[in-house]
This record gives sequence, structure tokens and C-alpha cells, in this order.
Amino acid sequence: MKISTYQADGILLLVAISWGVTFALVQDAIEEIPVYTFLFWRFGFAFVLMAIVAWKHWRRLTKSTLYAAILLGLFNFSAFAFQTYGLTLTLSSTVAFITGLNVIFIPFLALLLFRRSVSRYALLGAVIAVIGLWLLTGQSKLGLGLGELYTLVCAVLFSLHILFTDRFVQRYDVTLLVTIQFGVIALASLIMGLGTDGSIIPSGYSNSFLIALISTVLFATIFAFWAQTSMQRFTTPAKTALIFTMEPLSAAVFGYLYAGEVLTPLQLFGGGLMIVGILVAELLPSRQIVV
Repeated sequence: MKISTYQADGILLLVAISWGVTFALVQDAIEEIPVYTFLFWRFGFAFVLMAIVAWKHWRRLTKSTLYAAILLGLFNFSAFAFQTYGLTLTLSSTVAFITGLNVIFIPFLALLLFRRSVSRYALLGAVIAVIGLWLLTGQSKLGLGLGELYTLVCAVLFSLHILFTDRFVQRYDVTLLVTIQFGVIALASLIMGLGTDGSIIPSGYSNSFLIALISTVLFATIFAFWAQTSMQRFTTPAKTALIFTMEPLSAAVFGYLYAGEVLTPLQLFGGGLMIVGILVAELLPSRQIVV
């Protein structure tokens, strides 16, 4: 498959926009059904569809591939659970901005887990992003609301997922890693849903639920996971980070147009600072410091 850099960048841009747009749609859906019920149906459908697409890959399945995919799936399940709970407690645009901080956390987790050095620009970007986070949350004093705190945990978990994915994609079949992850998330959601809610059957099938389900399964899950994994081979990490800053921006725009969400000028400035922090950490020359 021959893909130009511009084509890859364009597809990654669609990924970022699809993630941003679905925040508000998911928020609508989980006002009517429990969080784990929505996650079960989203990733259950995604697993079934991907399992069919990946039928030629199953013969390559090994224990090591299975273990790696299960670990990635547990990171992903926990991240999506915290993110979806966050959406029940705060604005979808706020959740999107905070989720974007996963780029900031990656170098520090890499230092902790793999002893990689941290650049001075990563440190500077983290400081700028934290200031932006404080302004975005609209707090009159230092502190985070529960919805923002859940989303902050989600961002850390997504960072761990990205770090371990980077290690595993060099060793194992990418299609199987993605497919099995969907199955793990669906299974974990089933267990948690039955344990906490007693059922994973939606109480109703409203337009909000169906629209959110279809859009997340097709665009924010199957397409997004496949495209991110495949297209990053044809572009640079720096450009990918720049493109993905469109996720919180598209979430803020769609949240305003679709759900009538309004951020104050100070909150918008805070969101902008968070994006600046991400770009400082990812795009400026990486002069390493000893940590």
C-alpha cells in the first residue's frame, strides 16, 4: 500500500476529528444508559466486526500476542471507563482537552518505566499544560472536580497504552493486537456492568444511543484504531502530535454547536495553553537533560 505523507496526515486528521466529535454524542448516550452498558455494546460490536476482518490473521496468534493484547486491552478499558465517567460529570469539551494531556505524560512515564531521559521542553510543556488545566477547569482555588479528576486518570492510562503499544507493535501482529483489545474491553465491560448494574441490556434504544453507538463503533473505534496504527508509519511523531491537537478543538466546536456547551474566555485560554504545552513538548528540538 503506497501512501504519501499528505494522505497519511489527512487520514490522521480525520481520526482526531472523529474522536473530538464523538465526545458530545457519548455524553448524550450515557445520560440514558449506564457507562459499562455503553462500553460493552461499543466494543462488542467493534470486536465482532474486526474479528471477521482479521480472520486470516488468527492463525498467527501466539500466547505472547494474546498476553500483550490483554494488557493493552486492560489499559484501554480502564482509560475509556474513567473517560466515560468523566463525561457524566463535566463538559465534553473539558474532557477532550484533559484527555489530550496524555502526550505530556508519556515522557515522564517512559522515564519511570523504561529509564528514558526527559527533555527540557517536555518539562516546560508540562508546566504550561498544568497552568492551562487549572484555568480550563474554572476552579476558584487549586483543585479539580471529580469529572476532571477521572479524566486526568484516563489521560495517564492512555499514556501507558501508547507506551506499551509502541513496544508491542514491533513484535506482534497489529491486527490481532487491535482486535483482541476490543474483545478484552467488551468482556471487562460485561463483567463490570453485570456486577454494578445487574445488566448490560439498554433500557431503551433512543436516537441518542443509536447515533452514539454507530458513530463510535465505526469511526472512533474501528477506523480510528486502524488508521492511527497504520498511518503513523508514513508520517513523523511530531506531525502526528500536531494533528491530534485538533481532537480537543473539534470537541469544543462540536460541543458548542451540538450541545450548546459554552466555555468562558478564561477556560478557552486555559484550553489553548494546554495545546501550547503539548506542542512545546512534542515539536521543539529535543535537547536532552539528565534526570
